[in-house]
Amino acid sequence: MSTTPPTPPGGKGLVPGLLKGLATTARTMVTPSHTAEYPDVAPALPPRSRGVIALTEENCTSCMLCARECPDWCIYIDSHKETVPATTEGGRERQRNVLDRFAIDFSLCMYCGICIEVCPFDALHWSPEFEYAETDIRDLLHEKERLGEWMQTVPVPPALDDHAAEPAEVAQAAKPARTARPERATRPPRAGS
Repeated sequence: MSTTPPTPPGGKGLVPGLLKGLATTARTMVTPSHTAEYPDVAPALPPRSRGVIALTEENCTSCMLCARECPDWCIYIDSHKETVPATTEGGRERQRNVLDRFAIDFSLCMYCGICIEVCPFDALHWSPEFEYAETDIRDLLHEKERLGEWMQTVPVPPALDDHAAEPAEVAQAAKPARTARPERATRPPRAGS
């Protein structure tokens, strides 16, 4: 019985193949890369990409629809009622909700967008910003002030259809009102008719 290892086809041993592989690795390791990845180059995001959720505080009426519909229960809203005096004489006082606290816990959020869809007053918007990592998980609870800062990054929505016809109501309002033509003076009948 022989104790020598079998030789691969071609009569060469394993060591030359291993050295050839290591030489190829060493050569490619020192050449510059042709691809540019995320930390070095910012990615080109699609226009409607989902990042962080931004808040327009003035539009929020504290209706709580977003908090009720959130499947993760990560939206916290506190408000109080305020009495607004009558604007006209003989009018009545009105009550309105005043937003005290609006917070989203992004450590719980799954970015489904249901809160944005159900908001009837366009108070919530998608921002394409996605770089808001924190070293402490408690810092992912964004209050209304921080959510308002994200509004600066929300892009202007594009037109629904660039080639669509103008709505009839808009076209009608843009036309100047037609003035009535002056009455024609009645002519005397022609002679001989």
